[in-house]
Amino acid sequence: MAWWALCKRAREFAVGTTACAAWLWVAPLAWADTLEGALVLAYQNNPTLNAQRASVRATDEGVPQALSGYRPRVSFNGSVGPQYSDVTNRDRTFRPNYSHLSGTMTPSNLGITATQTLYNGFQTANRTRQAESQVQAARETLRVGEQATLLSAVTAYMNLLRDSAILDLQRRNVEVLQEQLRQTRDRFNVGEVTRTDVAQSESRLAAGRSQVLNAEATYKSSVATYRQVIGVEPGKLAPASPVDRFSPQMLPAAIGLGTATHPAVTSAQYNVDAALLQVKVSEAALYPTLALQGNVQQAYETNLLQLKTFNASVIGQLTVPIYQGGAEYSLIRQAKETLGQRRLDLDTARDQVRQNVVQSWGQLEAAKANIEATQAQVQASEIALNGVREEARVGQRTTLDVLNAQQELVNARVSLVSAQRDRVVASYTLLSAVGRLSPQVLGLHVPVYDSNVHYQQVRDVWSGVRTPDGR
Repeated sequence: MAWWALCKRAREFAVGTTACAAWLWVAPLAWADTLEGALVLAYQNNPTLNAQRASVRATDEGVPQALSGYRPRVSFNGSVGPQYSDVTNRDRTFRPNYSHLSGTMTPSNLGITATQTLYNGFQTANRTRQAESQVQAARETLRVGEQATLLSAVTAYMNLLRDSAILDLQRRNVEVLQEQLRQTRDRFNVGEVTRTDVAQSESRLAAGRSQVLNAEATYKSSVATYRQVIGVEPGKLAPASPVDRFSPQMLPAAIGLGTATHPAVTSAQYNVDAALLQVKVSEAALYPTLALQGNVQQAYETNLLQLKTFNASVIGQLTVPIYQGGAEYSLIRQAKETLGQRRLDLDTARDQVRQNVVQSWGQLEAAKANIEATQAQVQASEIALNGVREEARVGQRTTLDVLNAQQELVNARVSLVSAQRDRVVASYTLLSAVGRLSPQVLGLHVPVYDSNVHYQQVRDVWSGVRTPDGR
């Protein structure tokens, strides 16, 4: 009857491990943390992503800086201070006549100068367009960061879900091995088995406890990673499901979509535009510059005889560069080389995206096939374990055979849990590879960060040091 009890315990273990392996696929539970909720928290609170958003806001300021070239520059100057003068004049009109003046005065001068650039070789226009291209490139780089953050959140969530299930499997395995050891000792006491069988059971139990400790360490590490990426301590995690429905159904379509719309590619395209405009900006150093300058000056006590003077002027200034040491030519050549580099970077980005799409597609296909294989492995291991136990009950199998079959079932369950985790992560990885891993595509219930809001707030600001958020 002891073996029947052990077989019952094994069947309970099989049912329990089946539940552990299958919980990654059932519908989400209302009382548990969900993958969608984790993605929302990561999207809102991840410090790395928030730092990238701040970087985009800083890049926005390049546009008003460039637009300042269209606006006048106004400066105020003033001076005041005591001065002693001793002046002797000689008049030669008819005969030498000398006059002497001396005294202390306090000359002061107040003035306003305004300068308006009328033409500078289109530098301002090109700098503005360049700054706008840099803003667009920064936004696309932010999209890359958003995808990386969301994929990290998915990976952290699924790793914790997997490691929690594996820990539960290993604990259940220890319970079964404890029961196995107890039954083996009872049979040893009545002379049915030898001391070797008891030692084998004890060894396998010790190994099972070691596996539990390793699983606990891995679980704690996953908890720490979850806290780092998501920003909160994990609760009871609900199951998750793949997102194949958001990805192209054919590999050529996935490659075409990725190489055309992936943010890494579009960011590289905007960088090419910025580099091209930098060439034009550098070439503008060879063009003449035309500016209009207005000046108003009010002076008091400029000398011992004048109490007050007032001057006003409007002057046009034309500057034609002839030779400036050759630095401007070097800057033009440098800008052209940088443009060539950015074009090569664009080709590299497309090749990298294509490679990532093909690799992710293969990993997803392998994950799908691996699930079918591991499910078949689990079913076969369950049947084998039940058969070995029945044969051991009638003396046709040894204790070691039972222990080996038990371990094979545990290994198969762990493989199934890992395969299910890989299946979900691979679907999100493919979605990221084609450039569609975003809150809008996933339908996350979270306010989407709009980079254009801050851009419009600062683009045409003429003065002020406070940021739109009040800092």
